[in-house]
Amino acid sequence: MLADLDRMIQLQQLVNAAVEAQRAVDAIPDRIAALDDRLNSGREAVEQAKQRLDDAKQARQAVEKELAEVQSRLSRFREQLMAVKTNKEYTAMQHEIATAESEVQRLEDAILEHMLQADELTAGVDSASAALKGAEAEIARERGELESERGTLEGQLKSSGEARASLSASISDPARRLFETIADQRGGIAVVEAKDGHCSICNVRLRPQMFNQILKNDDLIQCESCMRVLYHDPDGGRVGETAAG
Repeated sequence: MLADLDRMIQLQQLVNAAVEAQRAVDAIPDRIAALDDRLNSGREAVEQAKQRLDDAKQARQAVEKELAEVQSRLSRFREQLMAVKTNKEYTAMQHEIATAESEVQRLEDAILEHMLQADELTAGVDSASAALKGAEAEIARERGELESERGTLEGQLKSSGEARASLSASISDPARRLFETIADQRGGIAVVEAKDGHCSICNVRLRPQMFNQILKNDDLIQCESCMRVLYHDPDGGRVGETAAG
């Protein structure tokens, strides 16, 4: 294989790897933001559960206050019953007492319902709090992994940049300028494989004579459509031809 072509293929590999690494680095802030959203959702769930419990407590307190008022009124009615002088007054007071007793029963039943509801809501708070605690631990772990991944990727980018600079220096000036010009014009992809008589990027069909020449890998041959340098890889998959920009 032509030495410049071989080095250009290696350079393209490094460029592609660097692009993927940079994409991964650029995606990390969004991934961290998603973790923050999960955490905030968990915190909001806890706050909502606590608010429902507080609302229920206030509602119960209102019923208890009303019950106390009715019980106080019932006590007065019973005291007044002892002082009535006529059957009509006695009957009327008995009616008031029965009504108050019925109201007491209704309010006591309501308080019991509120107590049962409070138990459920308390369990809901406990469940949401436990879920939040678990989420906090999981999110902290995932955040740590992302930061570690960021450090690894940034290290790869640094070493890749050094490797690209060294490899680029080993390529002849005309070949290097050709690579840089095509890369600038074609989204960072200057060298691609020719497969089955086609350019693997623009998919244009290559002239048979050109494709046969490409198979030899002894010259820098450009696609007549996209102008990228073409090569033949008998083993396949030498250069990952992902879009670089």
